[in-house]
Amino acid sequence: MKILAISDKIEERLYSPSAASSFADVDLVLSCGDLPSYYLEYLVSTLNKPLYYVFGNHEPAIGENGERLKEIPGCINLDGRVVNAGGLLIAGLEGSIRYRPDGEYQYTEGEMLWKIVRMVPKLIWNRITRGRYLDILVTHAPPAGIHDAADRCHQGFRQYIWFMERFKPRYLIHGHTHMYTPSQKRQTRYKDTEVINAYGYVVLDVEPAQ
Repeated sequence: MKILAISDKIEERLYSPSAASSFADVDLVLSCGDLPSYYLEYLVSTLNKPLYYVFGNHEPAIGENGERLKEIPGCINLDGRVVNAGGLLIAGLEGSIRYRPDGEYQYTEGEMLWKIVRMVPKLIWNRITRGRYLDILVTHAPPAGIHDAADRCHQGFRQYIWFMERFKPRYLIHGHTHMYTPSQKRQTRYKDTEVINAYGYVVLDVEPAQ
């Protein structure tokens, strides 16, 4: 299965009529946040493929008339959910570490742990019925110490480290960390999980587990 993962930056190659032919072989789109709703809606209508998303820390989404959107039309909000997408088991967690007391889509480590705990029954059910907990975890923020930064806003979650160690997803795909130089790492292996920064976009070939 070919997956287009996107985050944080509008790419001209995607936001153009040629996207339909250039990315015709994509089966699924995963958005890791901080992208405008019109961009995601454009991709859904142009590629005609399912698009799953989590919100970043610079949401909420704004509609055509300036209204705040809690959901993006034509797209599927993954936050706190575990879904089966064409044989791939995918879950999502929105937002970043809390760096403002009143910040929307921002969470403390404890708050993020509680979001994870609420997904555990479905993850265990996957293990019982599918032989594995999860294939892909889609997040906005990265894990602590992997692709994150020293400033509070861009620190990663320690809970994602625990998640990878306990539930062993094949991939954790995130955004939030902008990539400005070729020296910045886009992909890092952590135990059983490939951690991938989807800043801009990246295309992955992921085979559904047997």
